Amino acid sequence: MSERTGFDLTVIGLGYVGMPLAKEATAAGLRVAGLDVDPRKVDALNAGRSYIDDLTDADLDAMLAGGFTATLDASVLAESRTIVICVPTPLDEDHRPDLSAVEGATRTVAQHLRAGTLVVLESTTWPGTTDEVARPILEGAGLVAGTDFHLAFSPERIDPGNTKYGLRNTPKVVGGYTVACRDRAASFYSQFVERVVPVSGTREAEMAKLLENTYRHVNIALVNEMAIFCDELGINLWEAIEAASTKPFGFQKFLPGPGVGGHCIPVDPSYLSYTVRKLGYPFRFVELAQEINERMPSYVVARVQRLLNRARKPVNGSRVLLLGVTYKPDIADERETPAIPVAEALLELGAELVFCDPYVKEWTVEGSPVPRVDDLAAAVADADVTLLLQQHSAFDLGVVEERAQLVLDTRGVLATSDRVERL
Repeated sequence: MSERTGFDLTVIGLGYVGMPLAKEATAAGLRVAGLDVDPRKVDALNAGRSYIDDLTDADLDAMLAGGFTATLDASVLAESRTIVICVPTPLDEDHRPDLSAVEGATRTVAQHLRAGTLVVLESTTWPGTTDEVARPILEGAGLVAGTDFHLAFSPERIDPGNTKYGLRNTPKVVGGYTVACRDRAASFYSQFVERVVPVSGTREAEMAKLLENTYRHVNIALVNEMAIFCDELGINLWEAIEAASTKPFGFQKFLPGPGVGGHCIPVDPSYLSYTVRKLGYPFRFVELAQEINERMPSYVVARVQRLLNRARKPVNGSRVLLLGVTYKPDIADERETPAIPVAEALLELGAELVFCDPYVKEWTVEGSPVPRVDDLAAAVADADVTLLLQQHSAFDLGVVEERAQLVLDTRGVLATSDRVERL
């Protein structure tokens, strides 16, 4: 640490991205502060209560013992050698990038910016944001990027619930406004990340993140569309995918599902499409993938209708059990979960919904609470149709196969039968 008193790092935004960063930096011996605008988050963290899947209360206790503190007071920024912005970058109602949180956080940094500080943006955004949006705001205080302070972009690569790859052992891409900015940021992350990958500028680092998630988005759309026509052709796509994945080169396995969720895939490709549209033409791959993936919840509902019709039951009045309403297995994260549009469509058709999810205690759809059931065996037996949306490991799949009246398995984990269909 330099002669300046205060903090080695202040993380702005104490969510799924900011807290793992704060955790690893604290474990490396850095003095870390966390800044957020939500007093509930700040109070919970300082009391040792974690609200993040990948951060246990014991982890948080160790962080607090190591000097971590959460605060609502932006004055900590003036006493921080490094400031990393990890705030949300959602889409607005028109599917355009909403940078209001980034702009707000950057303005707060500008008010407290000191010479010699490193400022890093980690929030996913369109290429050019660091230079065209963040830099002018920061320089509004009179300091010049690359001369008076360092500016860089390093895309977050947090995968909630991933027990194999975390922040420390996932390579960290870093691009700077200048070479000196890049080197300063690389040196900072090298203190607690095993491998840092420098690139020539902030735009390349911003594009790398969008490329990663657009690749996944497009390939998920591919298998989702194949799932639709393979059902009509009478082809077991799940078996075909497993067969194709035995090829040791040139193929990566992607699986169909009820839609895409989380903080990256439903959002990030739209940032790239937005960038391309500014050039005057569409990014056709992304927009087609978006169309296909957004269609999946309605397709799932159509399959539920078909199952019930075969049993001579209407959706209206039928009891539909939703198994798993989070966006990925074994975590509590509900961001952009496809369970929401599925539930909305079923409610519109008059279905009686209940849900079972060990990670979600209360769940509302269109402002109305959906009843929660805990006894899996009784729940699947009572439901006219069970819709497996997320394969939490806590679910006894054998019970579902044996006790359920009808099942639509959107994750390909149940054995098919005259009562169980796969997507």
